[in-house]
This record gives sequence, C-alpha cells and structure tokens, in this order.
Amino acid sequence: MLTAVQPWPRTEEEALAEQDRLRARVVTEPGPASPATVAGLDVAYDDSGDRLGAAVVVLDATDLSVRDTAVIKGRPAFPYVPGLFAFREVPALMAALEKLTVRPDVLICDGHGLAHPRRFGLASHLGVLTDLPSFGVGKTRLIGEWEPVGEARGSRSALVDAGETIGAVLRTQDGVKPVFVSAGHRIDLDGACALTLRLARRFRLPETTRAADRICRDLLR
Repeated sequence: MLTAVQPWPRTEEEALAEQDRLRARVVTEPGPASPATVAGLDVAYDDSGDRLGAAVVVLDATDLSVRDTAVIKGRPAFPYVPGLFAFREVPALMAALEKLTVRPDVLICDGHGLAHPRRFGLASHLGVLTDLPSFGVGKTRLIGEWEPVGEARGSRSALVDAGETIGAVLRTQDGVKPVFVSAGHRIDLDGACALTLRLARRFRLPETTRAADRICRDLLR
C-alpha cells in the first residue's frame, strides 16, 4: 500500500522540504463513484500528550459494518509546529494501515487536506504516501472564510483562502454545526462532500470518523 518514504524529518526545515516534495504529487480527480470500503483514521493523545493511539477502521460503504480494524500505540514522531502537525501522526497511522487485511477504497481523515496553509494537510499527506483516494472532514476550521450555510442537510458554502476555494463548509444534519470538508488526493471536493453525506446518516460526523475516534480513545484507557 505504501510508496517510498524518505527518512523522517527531524527539523522544521526538513519537514517543510518534505512537504514541498510530496505536495507536488497531489492529484485531484473525481475519485471512485461507488467505493466498496471506506476507512476512518484518527489519533488520540493521553493527558500528557506524550503518547498516542492511532486507529484505522474499515467500513463497508453500503451497510457501514466493520470490515477490518488496526491500532497502534506510540509517541508523536515530531514536535508540535503549526502547519506541520501531520508529521506527528503520519508514522503511527501508516503503521496501522500496514496491519490491515482489507485494503480500503478511500481514506477519510479527522483533519484536513487542501484546507491547509500550505495546501497539504494530513489527508493529502496520507493519500500521497498510500496513493489512495483521501479527504479530510474537520470538526473545526484550520484556515479559510465562508458565507453562511443553509440550515438543511446537504447545504454547503465554499471555504476560501486567498481567493482560492480550498474546501467546503457542509451541513450534514438539519440544524447542526457544519463540518469542514477538503479533498486530499485522488478525489475532488464534490466527491468528498457526497461521500461525507453518504456516511453521515444520523449524526454530524461520518461513521468512519466516529468509529475510529471510539477505538483510538479506548486504546489509551
């Protein structure tokens, strides 16, 4: 599942250079029309912030049943630096992905893809390294501005930064707070929003995110 990875950056300068190198490989395309499996990825930290639990949960895209699960306990792989947060979590998530026996058709991250100051968030990073379609569904905004979103499920507004549409502010349930959707790799924004709505059948967040969140938090208890 993995493509070649350079030695893991140790400094901010090395991480920025690696981000530039990988960002050049991002592809935006329609993505799979009817994926059979979708994977949610999430990371939780203990109270100290020194230990983490990473989880990948593969769901059947039709009935949302669990097809496969993989977890990893570890430590952040990089200091906290704004704009480089993915470097803390990617190694653990990649290790969890390698443990899967079911290859997912799409990766859905609790985070952002192109809606990132350098247009290369966690979803883009994982998508390029695995060459799988990927996108992010964030609970909060990282960057960007938007016009008010309608109250009905499916309403959306463009998330814009420096005149560029970098994602969408999407209402997944009537009257609930919207989520922030952005393409990561090998999928476009329309496809990412459509799949988010398909997976958020009863709650604000897609079931992929909810399942991965539960498992990685349980891992640290």
